[in-house]
Amino acid sequence: MIELTNIVKRYQQHEVLRGVSLTVADGEVCVLLGPSGGGKSTLLRTINGLESFESGSIRVSDIVLNATSGPERDEALLQIRKRVGMVFQQFNLFPHRSVLENVTEAPIHVLKKSREAAVQNARRILARVGMADKENARPGSLSGGQQQRVAIARTLAMNPEAILFDEPTSALDPRTTAEIISVMTDLASSGQRMIVVTHAMSFARNVAHQVHILHAGRIAESGPPEQIFEHSKEAITREFLSEAGGRRA
Repeated sequence: MIELTNIVKRYQQHEVLRGVSLTVADGEVCVLLGPSGGGKSTLLRTINGLESFESGSIRVSDIVLNATSGPERDEALLQIRKRVGMVFQQFNLFPHRSVLENVTEAPIHVLKKSREAAVQNARRILARVGMADKENARPGSLSGGQQQRVAIARTLAMNPEAILFDEPTSALDPRTTAEIISVMTDLASSGQRMIVVTHAMSFARNVAHQVHILHAGRIAESGPPEQIFEHSKEAITREFLSEAGGRRA
């Protein structure tokens, strides 16, 4: 389970997250939607420590991350990062390393796997995301969609309990977006726990178990996709979905 409890995040005097709480169960796909500036990416980044937070707590299985800095928080963060992977808008691949080397780097140096085991696992994962024929290529020779698939493979190679996706298709064209959504849908169908910030309404509607609408640093509405898209209770939800093309005529 991933459990966020009353997360508060401030930039100087501006409260970006205003007491956000949510739970993601094992095998569940959670999608965060909402207007720009609502705090979606910031919330995602607090989970693996890319953003600090002022108060509240984050629990990943038996590990608790609190706001107070110190050795206990540092150790909790280290353990969470081993269990929770992240896929970014930008691919952040090592440009001087091959696709295969990008995927094996962390398992060898962080998980201390043997090179042979890491390579074997990486090739299996690259095949799964449709990149088996590119293992010797450098990232610069790949399209954006191909690089994102390698980034997903790199995350999967760490065998994460959960994956955080921060708008993974925002830099891609519609056709390539569909390819990445297909990979993510395959992961979801296999029971991969995910928290996804996205503007891909079809993914939220068809794949998510729970959808949360973030607005002005708070969760305005939560529920299964059918409730959010067809029977939303809050005006801000209906307004956002209308502007984003998420509501059916």
